[in-house]
Amino acid sequence: MVDAKGRNMKCLTFLLMLPESVKNRSSKNSKKGSPSSSSKLPPVCYEIITLKTKKKKKMSAEIFPTKKPATATTTTTVQQYQQQNLNNNNTIQNCNWQGLYSTIRERNAVMFNNELMADVHFLVGPSGGQQRLPGHRYVLAVGSSVFHAMFYGELAENKDEIRIPDVEPAAFLAMLKYIYCDEIDLSADTVLATLYAAKKYIVPHLARACVNFLETSLSAKNACVLLSQSCLFEEPDLTQRCWEVIDAQAELALKSEGFCDIDVVTLESILRRETLNAKEIVVFEAALSWAEAECQRQELTVSIDNKRKVLGKVVFLIRVPTMGLDDFANSAAQSGVLTLNETNDIFLWYTAAKKPELQFACKPRKGLSPQRCHRFQSCAYRSNQWRYRGRCDSIQFAVDKRVFIAGFGLYGSSCGSAEYSAKIELKRKGLLLGQNLSKYFSDGSSNTFPVWFEYPVQIEPDTFYTASVVLDGNELSYFGQEGMTEVQCGKVTFQFQCSSDSTNGTGVQGGQIPELIFYA
Repeated sequence: MVDAKGRNMKCLTFLLMLPESVKNRSSKNSKKGSPSSSSKLPPVCYEIITLKTKKKKKMSAEIFPTKKPATATTTTTVQQYQQQNLNNNNTIQNCNWQGLYSTIRERNAVMFNNELMADVHFLVGPSGGQQRLPGHRYVLAVGSSVFHAMFYGELAENKDEIRIPDVEPAAFLAMLKYIYCDEIDLSADTVLATLYAAKKYIVPHLARACVNFLETSLSAKNACVLLSQSCLFEEPDLTQRCWEVIDAQAELALKSEGFCDIDVVTLESILRRETLNAKEIVVFEAALSWAEAECQRQELTVSIDNKRKVLGKVVFLIRVPTMGLDDFANSAAQSGVLTLNETNDIFLWYTAAKKPELQFACKPRKGLSPQRCHRFQSCAYRSNQWRYRGRCDSIQFAVDKRVFIAGFGLYGSSCGSAEYSAKIELKRKGLLLGQNLSKYFSDGSSNTFPVWFEYPVQIEPDTFYTASVVLDGNELSYFGQEGMTEVQCGKVTFQFQCSSDSTNGTGVQGGQIPELIFYA
């Protein structure tokens, strides 16, 4: 994809959750679409941009394989849309089909992708993959100011065929379906291309639906590529959502396949990020993976010299001196990407009293500051509680906005210093989202002690999740009491309820797991 400044951009697909299919009404002789609720957003004026693809796009199933929903099938291919109209329209063209539909919307929907009364045709897609699609000038002009100018403006051209090489046929059909039927039919594989078409032809409500679809489908696996596209499409809200995911789940995002597909401008913006919550060695290795992919895109031999060449000055945004000495010595110093002088200077920077000047940034990233949701108003201990013998302490919680759970705060020994082994888990409807097994040392105080997941776990709003811990320790511990069902933490509201997984007595009113540690 090429933006207004001539930068090469690559439009990819993502591992997104498919929306529930729009239900179709059926009649005696035909099927007809039922309209979705219309948007109340005000009209938005968008800059018209063109899309150019240099290589075949990957489907989301190729990048991030996932199981297909058992009760839904996609209807985004040209053949399926055409077959739909063959079934719906051609069988009733010789009868009083107008009388079969009670509303103008339903009668208008009959014309969707229908040769009946078509007065214009579009050749959609790149050469070799074009599809010839019928249209009706009046309907299109009512749905889009661009089509109105094209057909009825002062510079209107009376062409029977219009070539549109920069829009995918399936995306163009999705836009036409919205214009004709007032239905929004999005899928993981075509949502970005549909957003592009909606922007190009100034169909703002469809564009907003595409953005909402993407926002609810964000994950660490697709956040980097989607960040690149959101900047191209000038969607600041979507861009901000992408940054929230990338900052909180930086290591997962940097290790994703999608990271290697971003353009150099997006790479630079990520490497400059002060709040990136990742070890610098992970940042360095991700940059090398990107450089290898960029060599292949530029048809260069994948070599150390070419990796350094495609990285250019961006390499100095990697804060190499902030790595641990072992990480630098065993990885970065032996990668070959750094010059001999750079390697020597960085070793001196680690060890010498008089440190040399470096081109690399030497100040560690700030990362994100974790927040804590404390659900008890007090804590206590008794001679016979709180014991652990492999039993599970568990609580359910929900939030009103997206957060990322980084770990739990747990109580420690009430009988002096002691060590505990903790297995923590986070589940949603029985599906394990994150777990970790670690040890922590308590000093005998009533303070909480953090136990972390390997990676922060993304938590969506308005859904209950189950937090569990199995502790193993000889000593009795403190426990919480006077628990709250609702806790306000900054801009996030947590709700708590008892979990059926809890077999050691923990509930809303008292027990273990006093704190949830999170990023927001």
